[in-house]
Amino acid sequence: MTDNTDDSATPASGGGRRDFLGMVTAATAITGAGACLWPFLQSLAPRDSAAAHMPVNVDISHLQAGQQIVVTWQGRPVFITHRTPQALARMQQPDMARRLRDEHSTDRQQPAYATNWHRSLVPEYGVVVGICTHLGCIPAYRPLPEGTGGDDWPGGYACPCHGSMFDLAGRVFKGAPAPYNLPVPPYSMPTPTTIRIGANPDGQEFDFTTILQI
Repeated sequence: MTDNTDDSATPASGGGRRDFLGMVTAATAITGAGACLWPFLQSLAPRDSAAAHMPVNVDISHLQAGQQIVVTWQGRPVFITHRTPQALARMQQPDMARRLRDEHSTDRQQPAYATNWHRSLVPEYGVVVGICTHLGCIPAYRPLPEGTGGDDWPGGYACPCHGSMFDLAGRVFKGAPAPYNLPVPPYSMPTPTTIRIGANPDGQEFDFTTILQI
């Protein structure tokens, strides 16, 4: 009886499997290192190009509740998050005040039009520069609550480098090495489904270079 099995569809063994595992290990290491490499990569980005300073239009019509996208503005990662009603409710819970270093955003890390509890033009959409204010690593997006105790994780951003934590408005938690909230860039919403990063709303002024720290 003829064996019609196609050996090409069978996973490789021996050396092939070792090669595959090596690639997985390398990919994992590269992903983890990416958070630490942002300051270096940022230094390589051109700064004198006119295009680099143009506003960036982002279509958020397909951004589902709970999801986040990352875009680049002036060589920096900008997190755009569609916050769920549950996340917005958690951000306003009374016990959050005791956990946040600058609950009311009194430090100049955002424009006046984002100096509110949600640090944005509208509560549903968060817009922050995704660079930790400690040493410049990229925080990881962890939107779902975890734990059941008094200090459980309410959802937000966790820096993989030195443990700084921020809520979904980019407000830094007490006890973290990061001294300030994540910056909010100048931005506007010309339509309900378009965010224009780098352009203030009509009648508003904000110079991003005046923030305290990035």
